[in-house]
Parts: sequence; C-alpha cells; structure tokens
Amino acid sequence: MVQLTTYLILGLLPLLALVSAGRRPSPGKEAWGYVDVREGAHMFWWLYYADGPASYQDLPLVLWLQGGPGGSSTGFGNFEEIGPLDRELQPRKTSWVQTASVLFVDNPVGTGFSYVDGPDGFSRDVATVASDMLVLLRSFFTQRSELQNVPFYIFSESYGGKMAAAISVELSKAVTEGAVKCNFAGVALGDSWISPVDSVLTWGPYLYSTSLLDDYGLLEVTEAAEAVRKAVEEQSFQKATELWSVAESVVDQNTNGVNFYNILTKEPDEELSSLAKGDFIALLARRHIRPLHRQSLVQLMNGEIRDKLGLIPHNVTWGGQAEEVFSSMAGDFMRPVVALVDQLLAAGVNVSVYNGQLDLIVDTMGQERWVNSLAWEGLPTYKGLRWTPLDDPAAPGTTGAFYKRYRNFSFYWILRAGHMIPSDQGAMALQMLKMVTQQS
Repeated sequence: MVQLTTYLILGLLPLLALVSAGRRPSPGKEAWGYVDVREGAHMFWWLYYADGPASYQDLPLVLWLQGGPGGSSTGFGNFEEIGPLDRELQPRKTSWVQTASVLFVDNPVGTGFSYVDGPDGFSRDVATVASDMLVLLRSFFTQRSELQNVPFYIFSESYGGKMAAAISVELSKAVTEGAVKCNFAGVALGDSWISPVDSVLTWGPYLYSTSLLDDYGLLEVTEAAEAVRKAVEEQSFQKATELWSVAESVVDQNTNGVNFYNILTKEPDEELSSLAKGDFIALLARRHIRPLHRQSLVQLMNGEIRDKLGLIPHNVTWGGQAEEVFSSMAGDFMRPVVALVDQLLAAGVNVSVYNGQLDLIVDTMGQERWVNSLAWEGLPTYKGLRWTPLDDPAAPGTTGAFYKRYRNFSFYWILRAGHMIPSDQGAMALQMLKMVTQQS
C-alpha cells in the first residue's frame, strides 16, 4: 500500500519557525510529504506553488532532479540554485518559483530526506529509479489534482538527466495508458550524464583547447579515456566506472587540481588522499557528492529546515545515506541512455539539452558528440541550422547563451556557466526556463 503524507501551509506560515530567528519568511504556498514507493523505501518531496503575478494554474509545473546520484533536490537544488530562498534564507532574485510551480524530489531513495529501512532498499539502476518516480508521481497528481492539467516539465542536472530520460520514457507511456494523470509537456537535460563515455573521451581535447593540459597531459588523459572506452564497448560497466575514476585522477594530476564543475575555479580536496588506494567508488563518491553537501547546507537542512518540515523521522539525517546511494548505482554509472532520448523524440516528447561552457565533468563537446549520434530523423536538418545568440538578462548587450531548435528538440549553450548553471548564471537559466516552457 502506497502512503502519502502531506503538510500544506498557506501564506506566510511556512517559515514561521524562521521568523522567530529573525529570518525573512517565504511568501506563497507550499506542500511537502513522503511517498512509500516500495516496501522500506520512502521518498520525500517538496512543492512550491508558483508565486508570480499570474496564477499557478496558468503557469507550468517543473520537477527538478539533482545529480550525484545522491544529491538532494530539496537541499542543493532548492537553496543553492532555483528555490525561492538561498542558503542564507534570503529571497533569490532568479528563483524559478516566480514563473513556475517547482517540485523538488529527493531521488533516488536514500537521497536528502528520502530514506530506506535497509540496504536492499537502494536503487541499483535507472530502471528502478524510474519505477519509483512513477509511484511518487501517480500519488502526487492524485492528491494534487489541481495540477493535473498544468503543463508538466522535468528539468534535471548531471546524473539527474540520466534519470530524467528514463523517467520521461516511463511517464510518457503511463500518461498515454491513463496510469498517471498529468499534462506531460517535455524534459530538459542539463549537463546530463546521458553518454558518459562521450564526456570522458572529450575531457582531453577540451582541457587542451583551454590551455589546461600540455602535450604530455593530453597524451596521458587520452590514454586513460581510451581505457574507459574499451571497457564500455566490452560492456564491463563496473570496470568502466573504476577506470573513469582513474581518468579523473589523471586529469587532476595533470591540471593541478582543476575543478570538474567549473574549470575556472580550483577546490582542493585534502580528504581524498586519506582514502585507501584502489577504493575507486569511495573516491568518486567523495569527489562528486561532497560539493552537494557543503557544511553550511548540511547545518541548514538538519537544523532550521528540519524543524520547519516537522515530519522527518528522528533517525533520518539529511544526506545521511548519500554515499550509499552513490555506491549502489556504481554498476549503472557508465551505461549510456542515448537510446532513451531517441525514444522520447520519436514519441513526440519535447526534449531540450542545455550545458554550461565551463563544465568539465559533462563538457559541452561530449554533449554535442552524443547528440550528433542520435537516430532521430530530424537530426540532419537540425545539424544544418545555425545557432541563435541570446542576450544575457543580467548584462544587456552581452551574449549570455546560444540556442538551436528544430521540431521537438532544442540545445542551449550557456556561457560563463559551469556544471550548476542556475548557480553560475541564474538570470540566463531563468530565461532558458521560460523559453523551454514556451513563456517567451
């Protein structure tokens, strides 16, 4: 039996607990709760109704999926990227809530405030992730029937894009069959881990072209990437994951510790050296989960936010199962899901890809590589189009992005942004949201 527990707060009540601490409250209407998606697997969600000049019923609903896997949408996506308040609980000028209702889900189970009762509850592949999300969405739209006819979009980041592709395929089928009542309007894949090997194979050329590798470094990174390619071609995906970790270390050594999330910054990680040699999965988890769980965010989520929500089990800590979530998915990391994107396009689903210029872990060169391999019948015409520049809303007269669109596929190149585009270029990300959801 699937159970849905919901707290719905109106007006200025959501942050009354924070007002007493001198914080500015969030306006608007919110709801949050848990869905038991499987026995022993409990998924947490948090909804902000659109809080702009138009009624939420006249605006789209956006589901935001974080990466990792193990990164929390209700934490990082909410307070670091697109929610109404930032990490300091101050209003965010570029919040997506001003132009859409936003649903954050801690996915897969075990992420953020979601939790499992035992190790068997963790997801091990995107098929299980998609199945769990379908259970949640079915319950969500049944309970929030006022949102069933609102255009519903899935936006994602990083590994969240890989999950979004799988979820979108299953959701499209479920809507057609009447199993889920919603107006599914499209999916947006941001800096997404759709074809991992294409990302790894382009690290060397990208870093070399930006003067972050010399000839010797390019050779070493290329050799490490080729080892990953070979393992993927042999479908030895666990081995490919380990070799991916090796390739990252080769990049790190040759670039003096370039930040995989934004090549113009450097974030040394002294903790990595303490890991046992050969512990590839733990190294990856630490490298890619830690940036999503900064200490200040951990304190906020396990302090004031936990108190506000009022329904988090006493034995659940925000982010407490994140590394287990990451490790449980290790065998699925390097599997491509390009075929799922082809399925979506063939089914007529609107698909958007967007990528940050300064991202390394999922560099734009790698994204373009898998896009150009699509079997989609519209690809030849799309490739023949020239891109269109977009003005940066935060700096009028400056180019903030380029985009190209043909039929139900579009690509956005976001300039001066790394992996977390809304954090780096909030105004441009908001403009992209409006374009994808056909508001401009």
